[in-house]
Amino acid sequence: MTMSQFDTETRMTAHSDGVYTGHVHPQWSIGANPNGGYLLSLAVAALRQAVPQHPDPLSITVHYLRPGLPGQACEARTQVVRSGRTLSTCRATLVQDGSERLEVLAAMGDLGEGSEARLSIEAPPMPAPSDCVPRSGHSQGVHLPLLDRLDILLHPEESDPAGARRAQVTGWIRFKDGREPDTAAALLFTDTFPPSVFGLLGMVGWVPTVELTVHIRRRPSAGWMLGQFRTHDLNDGRMIEDGLLWDASGQLIAQARQLALVRQPG
Repeated sequence: MTMSQFDTETRMTAHSDGVYTGHVHPQWSIGANPNGGYLLSLAVAALRQAVPQHPDPLSITVHYLRPGLPGQACEARTQVVRSGRTLSTCRATLVQDGSERLEVLAAMGDLGEGSEARLSIEAPPMPAPSDCVPRSGHSQGVHLPLLDRLDILLHPEESDPAGARRAQVTGWIRFKDGREPDTAAALLFTDTFPPSVFGLLGMVGWVPTVELTVHIRRRPSAGWMLGQFRTHDLNDGRMIEDGLLWDASGQLIAQARQLALVRQPG
């Protein structure tokens, strides 16, 4: 069976003492910089090998120290802090060209088949994918190579720069090559939509993440995933964005919050 582009381009090879090596593929970039969700996926691919009994990222916190380097080798240095029956707590540092690029602290577990949620957040009303608008690098003011890997379709009322008049972005997402979503994909998808301030400020270009925390609640069903991201706090060029992801059946899959830097229009 042919591997998907995402699986091929996040493949990490094990070496001794918890070290894994891979390659940062340039097609997952925003402008000249690798997407933060993709860099995190490389580190998590290493962690999934370090604790194979716990393949699902239950809780991830990542601090971005420096931009990644597209088209260059990378190294993930992992440490299993504690491993128990239900979860493993792990660390990972992604290194390129001798410099740390990100630091990850993760709780890894096994979500299995899951069960119906007793208490959850309902998905918002959303037009069908056929009635939505493809994400555009032109409208955001930055080249988006990652759109060769992902289909991202935005709500028609939130697809134009500053058109929504609020800091909110809602849309559908999936892999272009037909790969179905899993918990690793959900982790990636929390950081691949346009920044929510796009709906308020317009062409904001690259909005680099400082810190991202994601909680994965269950494994997604097949099909499109729906994301909604909002910023309620923007001050002095820094925003705090909250995000939610649902699967095609309407089940809440992931909750995320990140601190990011915004180059506000003059």
